[in-house]
Amino acid sequence: MERVARRARDSDTSATTTTSPARRDDSKSKAPSKKAPSQSHRAEPRKQGYGKRTIALVYDFDGTLCPRPMQEYAFLPKIGVDASAFWKESNRIALEQGADPLITYMHLLYKKAKAAGIRIDRQDLVEQGRQVELFPGVMTWFDEIDAHVRKLADAEDVVVRHYLISSGLAEIIEGTPIYNRFHNVFASEYWFEAYDLPYPKRVITDTGKTQYLFRINKGVENLAQSINQHMPEAVRPIPFSHMIYFGDGDTDVPSMAVMRKNGGHAISVHAPGKPKEKCIDLFKAGRCDFFAAADYRKGSELFVRTSLLLDRILADIRVEAEIWKLSRAIGSKDTK
Repeated sequence: MERVARRARDSDTSATTTTSPARRDDSKSKAPSKKAPSQSHRAEPRKQGYGKRTIALVYDFDGTLCPRPMQEYAFLPKIGVDASAFWKESNRIALEQGADPLITYMHLLYKKAKAAGIRIDRQDLVEQGRQVELFPGVMTWFDEIDAHVRKLADAEDVVVRHYLISSGLAEIIEGTPIYNRFHNVFASEYWFEAYDLPYPKRVITDTGKTQYLFRINKGVENLAQSINQHMPEAVRPIPFSHMIYFGDGDTDVPSMAVMRKNGGHAISVHAPGKPKEKCIDLFKAGRCDFFAAADYRKGSELFVRTSLLLDRILADIRVEAEIWKLSRAIGSKDTK
């Protein structure tokens, strides 16, 4: 869950959203380049021959990969604004004006910066990303997860992709050291050339996140393409059953519900040493398969429970492959 969004839950958050994804080549998962790749990708339907299977791990950011809202690490301190007071004011304005709380906070950030006489452009936001704190083990998590899958599956048959869907700012995320570990990043973003103050260009709400789950599922990650056309389950490149969603609370409920309803998986996390009642509530409500402290180090409860889900997905993939081979063999004999 995005804690930014949680602080802004006093108003409706059902805005339609789009964003410019940042892509990476799976064959270059360790490359540290900070340039956002092209968004022209469209995955091939998975039933056109039995080809490589893809497992998708999808993450929220604030409260899931980092302890606090990303704006609190550098943006708010730079303009001299107390974080608690800022979120309180943003919530109040959204409630009074009947405005979308996420658009409200994005506008208020720059209004405060202008009042303080501080100019912050896109590159400033990227630089701020370098100050974002990550939970323990996040830096090594991606390599360890990929290695776990490689150990149990033929590397030629299965590939792991990591995705990020966040109501936080794409520009700040771009500056974090894990940005290029994601196959695609979907996040809120500014339009820096539209007006005197940067204007919210894309806003991703808690309900809006579900759009991107279907884009991943259907392989339609180019936002110029609609996802509304019907696509039979059998030809979707990444079945929901091959996906795991990671979130931390209420604003992740729509995404968790979509995942679980469609045969996918979800894990709820809480800050290490902090209360876990929200995770317990989500578990009891059937919103997640597991919950654990946000400790991403190998051997942690989170790593072990994620590995169990990956093991189940890999077993299902092996079963699918065997059924496919058997069906093809039967079909070949029938033609003789």
